[in-house]
Amino acid sequence: MKTHELIDLLASDPMPVQRHAAARRFGLALPLGLLMSLGLLLAGFGLRPDLAEASIQPMFWAKAGFALAMFCGALWVTLRLSRPGQAVAAAWSGLGIPLLLLWGGSAAVLWLASGDERLAMLMGRSWRSCAFSIALLSLPLMGTTFWVVRGLAPTRLRLAGASAGLLAGAAATLVYCLHCPEMDAPFWALWYVLGLSLPTAAGAMAGPRLLRW
Repeated sequence: MKTHELIDLLASDPMPVQRHAAARRFGLALPLGLLMSLGLLLAGFGLRPDLAEASIQPMFWAKAGFALAMFCGALWVTLRLSRPGQAVAAAWSGLGIPLLLLWGGSAAVLWLASGDERLAMLMGRSWRSCAFSIALLSLPLMGTTFWVVRGLAPTRLRLAGASAGLLAGAAATLVYCLHCPEMDAPFWALWYVLGLSLPTAAGAMAGPRLLRW
Protein backbone atom coordinates (compact mmCIF):
# COMPACT_ATOMS: atom_id res chain seq x y z
CA MET A 1 0.00 0.00 0.00
CA LYS A 2 1.34 3.41 -0.97
CA THR A 3 1.41 6.36 1.42
CA HIS A 4 -1.33 8.37 -0.30
CA GLU A 5 -3.58 5.31 -0.37
CA LEU A 6 -3.04 4.85 3.37
CA ILE A 7 -3.99 8.47 4.00
CA ASP A 8 -7.17 8.12 1.92
CA LEU A 9 -8.12 4.93 3.75
CA LEU A 10 -7.63 6.44 7.18
CA ALA A 11 -9.53 9.56 6.23
CA SER A 12 -12.50 7.58 4.89
CA ASP A 13 -12.73 5.16 7.81
CA PRO A 14 -11.37 6.77 10.97
CA MET A 15 -10.74 4.47 13.91
CA PRO A 16 -9.62 5.19 17.44
CA VAL A 17 -5.83 4.93 17.78
CA GLN A 18 -4.55 2.37 20.21
CA ARG A 19 -1.65 4.36 21.58
CA HIS A 20 -0.02 1.49 23.40
CA ALA A 21 -0.60 -1.22 20.79
CA ALA A 22 3.10 -1.45 19.86
CA ALA A 23 4.20 -1.82 23.48
CA ARG A 24 1.62 -4.54 24.11
CA ARG A 25 2.52 -6.50 20.99
CA PHE A 26 6.26 -6.29 21.59
CA GLY A 27 5.70 -7.10 25.26
CA LEU A 28 4.08 -10.35 24.18
CA ALA A 29 6.25 -11.27 21.20
CA LEU A 30 9.74 -10.57 22.51
CA PRO A 31 9.53 -12.71 25.68
CA LEU A 32 8.00 -15.51 23.61
CA GLY A 33 10.78 -15.28 21.04
CA LEU A 34 13.44 -15.16 23.76
CA LEU A 35 12.02 -18.27 25.41
CA MET A 36 12.07 -20.15 22.10
CA SER A 37 15.61 -18.98 21.38
CA LEU A 38 16.71 -20.04 24.86
CA GLY A 39 15.09 -23.44 24.35
CA LEU A 40 16.96 -23.79 21.06
CA LEU A 41 20.20 -22.87 22.82
CA LEU A 42 19.67 -25.42 25.58
CA ALA A 43 18.72 -28.15 23.11
CA GLY A 44 21.39 -27.53 20.50
CA PHE A 45 24.29 -25.78 22.23
CA GLY A 46 24.01 -25.97 25.99
CA LEU A 47 25.20 -23.50 28.60
CA ARG A 48 28.93 -22.94 28.94
CA PRO A 49 30.21 -25.31 31.66
CA ASP A 50 31.86 -22.54 33.67
CA LEU A 51 28.94 -20.12 33.48
CA ALA A 52 28.85 -19.56 37.25
CA GLU A 53 32.55 -18.63 37.33
CA ALA A 54 32.33 -16.56 34.14
CA SER A 55 29.34 -14.60 35.42
CA ILE A 56 31.45 -12.91 38.10
CA GLN A 57 33.95 -11.59 35.55
CA PRO A 58 33.52 -8.01 34.28
CA MET A 59 34.14 -9.03 30.66
CA PHE A 60 31.17 -11.39 30.74
CA TRP A 61 28.92 -8.50 31.67
CA ALA A 62 30.61 -6.23 29.13
CA LYS A 63 29.73 -8.79 26.45
CA ALA A 64 26.15 -9.08 27.65
CA GLY A 65 25.98 -5.30 28.00
CA PHE A 66 26.90 -4.81 24.35
CA ALA A 67 24.21 -7.26 23.27
CA LEU A 68 21.66 -5.56 25.52
CA ALA A 69 22.60 -2.10 24.23
CA MET A 70 22.16 -3.27 20.64
CA PHE A 71 18.84 -4.84 21.58
CA CYS A 72 17.57 -1.59 23.10
CA GLY A 73 18.81 0.44 20.14
CA ALA A 74 17.25 -1.93 17.63
CA LEU A 75 13.98 -1.92 19.54
CA TRP A 76 13.90 1.89 19.44
CA VAL A 77 14.53 1.96 15.68
CA THR A 78 12.03 -0.83 15.01
CA LEU A 79 9.32 0.89 17.01
CA ARG A 80 9.79 4.05 14.94
CA LEU A 81 9.84 2.20 11.62
CA SER A 82 6.78 0.15 12.49
CA ARG A 83 4.47 3.17 12.33
CA PRO A 84 3.82 5.40 9.29
CA GLY A 85 5.34 8.86 9.40
CA GLN A 86 7.60 8.34 12.43
CA ALA A 87 11.01 10.07 12.38
CA VAL A 88 13.90 7.67 12.82
CA ALA A 89 17.01 9.84 12.54
CA ALA A 90 17.68 10.25 16.27
CA ALA A 91 17.08 6.55 16.95
CA TRP A 92 20.11 5.50 14.91
CA SER A 93 22.35 6.78 17.70
CA GLY A 94 21.10 3.93 19.88
CA LEU A 95 22.84 1.55 17.48
CA GLY A 96 25.83 3.66 16.52
CA ILE A 97 27.05 4.44 20.02
CA PRO A 98 27.43 0.81 21.24
CA LEU A 99 29.14 -0.17 18.00
CA LEU A 100 31.59 2.73 18.14
CA LEU A 101 32.39 2.03 21.78
CA LEU A 102 33.03 -1.65 21.06
CA TRP A 103 35.13 -0.98 17.99
CA GLY A 104 37.08 1.79 19.70
CA GLY A 105 37.77 -0.32 22.78
CA SER A 106 38.73 -3.31 20.66
CA ALA A 107 41.13 -1.22 18.60
CA ALA A 108 42.78 -0.02 21.79
CA VAL A 109 43.09 -3.58 23.13
CA LEU A 110 44.67 -4.78 19.88
CA TRP A 111 47.04 -1.82 19.82
CA LEU A 112 48.29 -2.63 23.31
CA ALA A 113 48.55 -6.38 22.71
CA SER A 114 51.67 -8.06 21.38
CA GLY A 115 51.73 -9.20 17.78
CA ASP A 116 51.20 -12.89 18.51
CA GLU A 117 48.22 -12.16 20.79
CA ARG A 118 46.23 -10.11 18.29
CA LEU A 119 45.18 -12.94 16.01
CA ALA A 120 44.13 -15.09 18.97
CA MET A 121 41.99 -12.22 20.31
CA LEU A 122 40.27 -11.81 16.95
CA MET A 123 39.70 -15.47 16.14
CA GLY A 124 39.17 -16.96 19.59
CA ARG A 125 38.15 -20.61 19.75
CA SER A 126 34.73 -20.46 18.10
CA TRP A 127 35.06 -18.13 15.13
CA ARG A 128 33.89 -20.83 12.71
CA SER A 129 30.50 -21.19 14.39
CA CYS A 130 29.82 -17.94 16.26
CA ALA A 131 28.09 -15.83 13.61
CA PHE A 132 26.02 -18.73 12.28
CA SER A 133 25.00 -19.74 15.80
CA ILE A 134 23.67 -16.24 16.45
CA ALA A 135 21.81 -16.30 13.14
CA LEU A 136 20.27 -19.70 13.99
CA LEU A 137 19.17 -18.55 17.44
CA SER A 138 17.59 -15.46 15.88
CA LEU A 139 15.12 -17.48 13.78
CA PRO A 140 12.37 -17.80 16.43
CA LEU A 141 12.79 -14.12 17.27
CA MET A 142 12.54 -13.10 13.62
CA GLY A 143 9.20 -14.85 13.46
CA THR A 144 7.82 -13.00 16.47
CA THR A 145 9.28 -9.59 15.58
CA PHE A 146 8.02 -9.78 12.00
CA TRP A 147 4.57 -10.65 13.31
CA VAL A 148 4.59 -7.53 15.48
CA VAL A 149 5.97 -5.16 12.85
CA ARG A 150 3.59 -6.33 10.15
CA GLY A 151 0.62 -5.66 12.44
CA LEU A 152 1.72 -2.08 13.07
CA ALA A 153 1.48 -0.95 9.41
CA PRO A 154 5.07 -0.11 8.40
CA THR A 155 5.57 1.76 5.14
CA ARG A 156 9.37 1.49 4.68
CA LEU A 157 9.28 -2.26 4.36
CA ARG A 158 12.92 -3.03 3.56
CA LEU A 159 14.25 -0.80 6.31
CA ALA A 160 11.66 -2.07 8.79
CA GLY A 161 12.59 -5.64 7.89
CA ALA A 162 16.27 -4.90 8.45
CA SER A 163 15.60 -3.35 11.86
CA ALA A 164 13.35 -6.26 12.87
CA GLY A 165 16.10 -8.67 11.84
CA LEU A 166 18.66 -6.69 13.82
CA LEU A 167 16.36 -6.73 16.84
CA ALA A 168 16.06 -10.51 16.55
CA GLY A 169 19.82 -10.84 16.13
CA ALA A 170 20.57 -8.67 19.16
CA ALA A 171 18.19 -10.67 21.34
CA ALA A 172 19.75 -13.90 20.03
CA THR A 173 23.22 -12.56 20.83
CA LEU A 174 22.11 -11.92 24.39
CA VAL A 175 20.95 -15.53 24.63
CA TYR A 176 24.14 -16.79 22.96
CA CYS A 177 26.24 -15.14 25.68
CA LEU A 178 25.12 -17.97 27.97
CA HIS A 179 27.00 -20.42 25.74
CA CYS A 180 29.84 -18.44 24.18
CA PRO A 181 33.27 -18.94 25.83
CA GLU A 182 34.89 -15.88 24.24
CA MET A 183 35.92 -13.09 26.61
CA ASP A 184 37.96 -10.79 24.34
CA ALA A 185 36.34 -7.62 22.98
CA PRO A 186 38.07 -7.86 19.56
CA PHE A 187 36.32 -11.19 19.00
CA TRP A 188 32.92 -9.66 19.71
CA ALA A 189 33.72 -6.66 17.53
CA LEU A 190 34.25 -8.95 14.56
CA TRP A 191 32.18 -12.10 14.97
CA TYR A 192 29.27 -10.85 17.08
CA VAL A 193 28.79 -7.95 14.69
CA LEU A 194 28.90 -10.37 11.76
CA GLY A 195 26.33 -12.51 13.57
CA LEU A 196 24.10 -9.45 13.95
CA SER A 197 24.49 -8.57 10.29
CA LEU A 198 23.16 -11.92 9.04
CA PRO A 199 19.57 -11.60 10.39
CA THR A 200 19.69 -7.90 9.52
CA ALA A 201 20.43 -8.71 5.89
CA ALA A 202 17.83 -11.49 5.89
CA GLY A 203 15.24 -9.10 7.33
CA ALA A 204 16.01 -6.49 4.68
CA MET A 205 15.49 -9.05 1.92
CA ALA A 206 12.31 -10.49 3.44
CA GLY A 207 10.77 -7.19 4.54
CA PRO A 208 9.15 -6.10 1.26
CA ARG A 209 7.40 -9.46 0.98
CA LEU A 210 6.61 -10.44 4.56
CA LEU A 211 5.75 -7.01 5.96
CA ARG A 212 3.38 -5.97 3.20
CA TRP A 213 -0.14 -5.39 4.54
